[in-house]
Amino acid sequence: MIDLTTNYLGFKLKNPVIASASPITNSLGGIKRLEDNGIAAVVLHSLFEEQINHEQKVLDHFLYKENDSYAEALEYFPTDMQFDNLDSEHYLEFVSEVKKSTDLPIIASLNGVSDAGWIKYGSKLQEAGADALELNITYIPTSIDMSGAEIEDMYIKTVKNLRQHISIPLNVKMNSYFTNPASMAKRFVEAGANGLTLFDNPINVDIDLEELSAIQNAHLTNSKDKSESLRWCAILYKKIHADLCINTGIKTGQDVLKAMMSGANSVAVASILLEKGEKYLYNMLLEMEQWMVEKEYESINQMIGSISLNHTDNPSAYERNSYMYALKHFKI
Repeated sequence: MIDLTTNYLGFKLKNPVIASASPITNSLGGIKRLEDNGIAAVVLHSLFEEQINHEQKVLDHFLYKENDSYAEALEYFPTDMQFDNLDSEHYLEFVSEVKKSTDLPIIASLNGVSDAGWIKYGSKLQEAGADALELNITYIPTSIDMSGAEIEDMYIKTVKNLRQHISIPLNVKMNSYFTNPASMAKRFVEAGANGLTLFDNPINVDIDLEELSAIQNAHLTNSKDKSESLRWCAILYKKIHADLCINTGIKTGQDVLKAMMSGANSVAVASILLEKGEKYLYNMLLEMEQWMVEKEYESINQMIGSISLNHTDNPSAYERNSYMYALKHFKI
């Protein structure tokens, strides 16, 4: 009997495959289909900092607009309908609804980086029933006067403050833009992160030549895109006290196995589900089991970290030496 179970953020998962935040996790129906097809946990669609800030702006607008007017001018106060449309309240209701309808671990997702009061919103998500919280803090600086150290400190301060407001596990979805991702990973864990997801999948920027304007497009990954995630997972394995999840480029059962061997506890998938549907999960899990039977593996835990920087017989594959080797042996 093949044992696919793994431990992640304090949960014993039935297999390593988690649904990453995507349009599929935006509805209860999508989440139920994921559960029916074998998903182990779900990261809900992201609530963006801008959406929470919009709520505060709406409140400020109605509470302070024309504040020198007569007290009986009640039309300045918002109606129930206007408050019901606020995104953040809908998100809390959605978390609560999902928790009542599924046995899966549910990970709420916040996307933002500021040190504003919206971080307190994390405690509301915990009260609504979220089992864990993922913080996605990719920030693209447009000021040439802002140093890398300033940005990194801003990230760390955000994690520390959020940690103070929640007791549930906290996962940080990193990007790969740091000068030293390993150092930032260590700092995130010291700030209170229980897990790290490697890496955020950035939105592609392009230019529309017809409209003469900048545009952004979501990027669906392929298996080749997991290279940096594998590298840094292998480097971080056993170096930090946090669980690791590979997020980018997981398209097949073999991709999942490679992630485990590099040192990941789990993988998060979205692109393949959007391309092929929730039923494809069954194929991924079956492919994993068939390979493990063939190679005489009994469990996922048996392979975690087996080809990390700590254990590989070819450490140069994760280091600079691999660059020299690849160039010397490249053939046109």
